Amino acid sequence: MAPTLLADIGGTNARFALEITPGKLACISVLKCADYPTLSDALRTYLSDAEAIKFGADQVRKAGMAIANPVHGDFIHMMNHHWQFSIPKVKNEFRFETFLVANDFKALAMALPLLTNTQKVQLGAGQPQPNSVIGLVGAGTGLGMCGLVPSNGRWQALDSEGGHASFAPTNQLEIDILQFALQQHRHVSSERFISGAGLLLTYQALVQRSGGQVEDIGTVEIMRRGLAYECTLCTETLSTFCAMLGTIAGNLAITLGTTGGMYLGGGIVPRLGQFFFNSSFRDRFENKGRLTNYLSQIPTYVITEPYPAFMGISALLAEAPK
Repeated sequence: MAPTLLADIGGTNARFALEITPGKLACISVLKCADYPTLSDALRTYLSDAEAIKFGADQVRKAGMAIANPVHGDFIHMMNHHWQFSIPKVKNEFRFETFLVANDFKALAMALPLLTNTQKVQLGAGQPQPNSVIGLVGAGTGLGMCGLVPSNGRWQALDSEGGHASFAPTNQLEIDILQFALQQHRHVSSERFISGAGLLLTYQALVQRSGGQVEDIGTVEIMRRGLAYECTLCTETLSTFCAMLGTIAGNLAITLGTTGGMYLGGGIVPRLGQFFFNSSFRDRFENKGRLTNYLSQIPTYVITEPYPAFMGISALLAEAPK
C-alpha cells in the first residue's frame, strides 16, 4: 500500500512525513524554506531522498499539506515567505491523485481532540466541557488562531486569520509599545508582537522606553538572554510576550466560547519552558472583569507533541471526498 505524504509548511520550515499506516509516520524531515526557490523544489528534494524512497516516497499518490497562509481558491501566495504556487499544477507535477491543502491552524485544530495527556500539558485550573467549542492560538513565524466546533458527532475547524486583527493594549506599558510600533506600521496587529519578529519589535520598544541603546541582536539571542536572565530588557520582553498572549487567548476564548479548552501551539511557547508556566499568562487569560469566573473554568493546554499538524492534516484527508 502506497504511503500518504503529509506536509506542514511554515514561513521558516517545511516539515514532511510519510504516513505508512493510519497514525504511523516515517521519514520525518525538516527543511529550511529559505534553502529552496519553490515549494516544488522542496517537495522534490524530500520525495527523492533515499531514506524516503525506502518507505515508498516514489509511490505517493495521496498528499495533504498544512500551510501557514489563507487557503482560498487554487493559488497560494505565502504572506510570511516568498513561495507561491498553483495547487492543481503541483498536483499534476507530482502525479498526486489527491492533493489537499489547508490552513495550518485549521489542520492543527483537527489534531486537538486526538492529543493524549503525554502530548499536552495543562496550565492553570479548569475542566473541559464535553461536546464544546475548543480554541487554538499559537505563535511562531506568525500568529495563528482557530476554533474547533462540534457538529453532528464530528469536528468542524474554522478558517481564521485572527492573528491579523488589531492589537489591543491593556496597560500603559503595552500602550507605549503600541505607540512605538505605530511609528513603523500603519496597522499594528497582534501578530506584530506575538511572533518571532514580534519579540524583536517588543524588545526595541522597551529599550527606547527605558532610554537605552538598542543592540543589534535577533530573536534567538533575545530569548537566550531573557531565559538566562542575562539582560533585564530581554527578560521583560519575554514576560511581556507571555502576558500579551494571555490576553489574546482570553479574547479568543470569550469570542468563541471555548469551554472545551484553549490550546497553545506554535514554536515559541515550548521553547520558553518553565518560564512560560511561571509567567502571568494564565492571570491575563482570566483577567476579563465580570467574565473572570467564566474564564477561570476554561483549561489551557500547551501542546508538547512536536508534529501535531501531521495528525490534523491526516484527519482532514480522512474526511475529504474520495
